[in-house]
Amino acid sequence: CYLFKLVKQILILDEADRLLDMGFQKQVSSIISRLPKLRRTGLFSATQTEAVEELARAGLRNPVRVEVRSEIKRPKDVTSSQQIASSKTPSGLQMQYFQCEADQKPQQLIDLLLKNKAQKIIIYFMTCACVDYWGAVLPRLSLLKGFSLIPLHGKMKQAAREKALSSFTSLSSGILLCTDVAARGLDIPGVDCIIQYDPPQDPNVFIHRVGRTARMGRQGTAIVFLLPKEEAYIEFLRIRRVPLEERQCSDEAPDIIPQIRLAAKKDREIMEKGVKAFVSYVRAYKEHQCSFIFRWKDLEIGKLGMGYGLLQLPAMPEVRHYSLSTQGFVPVEDIKLEDIKYKEKSREKQRKKNLVAKQAAKEQKKQQSKATTKASSSVATSKKTAKQRRAVQSTDDADELERDYRLLKKLKKGRIDENEFAKLTGTEEL
Repeated sequence: CYLFKLVKQILILDEADRLLDMGFQKQVSSIISRLPKLRRTGLFSATQTEAVEELARAGLRNPVRVEVRSEIKRPKDVTSSQQIASSKTPSGLQMQYFQCEADQKPQQLIDLLLKNKAQKIIIYFMTCACVDYWGAVLPRLSLLKGFSLIPLHGKMKQAAREKALSSFTSLSSGILLCTDVAARGLDIPGVDCIIQYDPPQDPNVFIHRVGRTARMGRQGTAIVFLLPKEEAYIEFLRIRRVPLEERQCSDEAPDIIPQIRLAAKKDREIMEKGVKAFVSYVRAYKEHQCSFIFRWKDLEIGKLGMGYGLLQLPAMPEVRHYSLSTQGFVPVEDIKLEDIKYKEKSREKQRKKNLVAKQAAKEQKKQQSKATTKASSSVATSKKTAKQRRAVQSTDDADELERDYRLLKKLKKGRIDENEFAKLTGTEEL
């Protein structure tokens, strides 16, 4: 939500850079051109892009740039490059990263949540489907019993989003599972930790995500999960003055994949959401703006599928046509996905009804196909000319005469008797 607020001769544009990114530069310029020249204009944004600078130069008179920063005294042995590298983040924000394989991410996440149970945490995922899936799976894990887990994403209805945000804001400790819809424009007090389970598609969003914590001089922690092949992202962020410190993975993290798979076996909804989340993640990964770092063709689909607790890998075109690595995936044996039932009885009843209707439609289509083939054959025969029909009859008569001649030879040689000959030629007495 972007605020245009005009009071007397004051114009305020909040999240100005986002307005321009979404293609509203023409509209914003039009609004500015219709306002009095003698006015006060404020462009507010946590990210000052070149487009914002151009807008300021074109539409503002005597613009003044105001930046709010947090500074701390640093030891004398810290180099100037290190000072520059850390100048873009608040002094109270501790930036860290986990580097682990895709099939290890869930257990490291659970270990992190267990060790920070009393904190207020926001976890960012790549897609809405991922939020839906983990929002359904995590509450079913015995280790997270008693945790407050609240999903929030852009495909939820407005009333549901407002309720989720209000619930999380009122908590002293809890977990918000969300997409970039909660990356900016929100002031949620008391957030202790930001976990980026998936790095954002847009690198500019990274700083907005971590900006939900360590606000107004408070302390905060921001952690991002990276795959081994995404290591270049660390240097990329350092160049952008967002330095990260490595955080070692825990060797005592619990293995929760069996529990996730068990939940998928017991409830078709979990199984379907897992597949949908997996597919959406791979396709969102393909659209990453840092494609030189996040190369989707290097994704290890097998380990990723295990990390999502899938029972079987879906038959995606990306897997079939591009030979992505399926190493590390162990499919669940002796199970048919179509036999998995919904835990909710009404949904399962409707599913069975749909299956019966689908089977009936399939049989009807099969019968129609047979009837069409038979009719086509009959039409083809009826369309033959008299000369063609006589030719076919002559061929049939010749074949019958030749068959009778072969039988007669067998009779003369004693291979068959007269009764059998009469039976085979149709001349036996009735």
